[in-house]
Amino acid sequence: MFRPGPQALMRGYRFDELEVGMAAAVTRTISDSEILIFAGMLGDVNPLHLDEDFAATTVFGGRIAHGMLYASLISTVIGTRLPGPGCVYVSQEIRFKAPVRVGDAVTATVTVAELYPEKARTRLLTLCRVGNRTVIDGQAVIQVPERTLVAAE
Repeated sequence: MFRPGPQALMRGYRFDELEVGMAAAVTRTISDSEILIFAGMLGDVNPLHLDEDFAATTVFGGRIAHGMLYASLISTVIGTRLPGPGCVYVSQEIRFKAPVRVGDAVTATVTVAELYPEKARTRLLTLCRVGNRTVIDGQAVIQVPERTLVAAE
């Protein structure tokens, strides 16, 4: 897997630096406090996420994290690693494949799948996994800053 160097992590990639196949990832363990904070921030107090007794009666057999909580890790990779600072979402397609529970370590990975030079955009494949289990797959289209050309004096 491609690993961005420290310079790229600080400034991000410009469109002309991207290549199909480049990838980056972040991993975060989902905690109970993150689920509670997320619920409080957004008002999504669905008992499936907050009440173990209720959640035990559902098809999931217990509490699960909000899907958008761990889906937001995709945004973390895009905004901080690849392409990095300065890029802007155009669209995101998400397919939830499996639940995430308290204590699960979610790894979000983005991979450059296609480049659109006419608009300085890239299509990224997006994936979240817990171990070998895919919990999200999808794709995103991102507007990427173009390289600033400096005129010779």
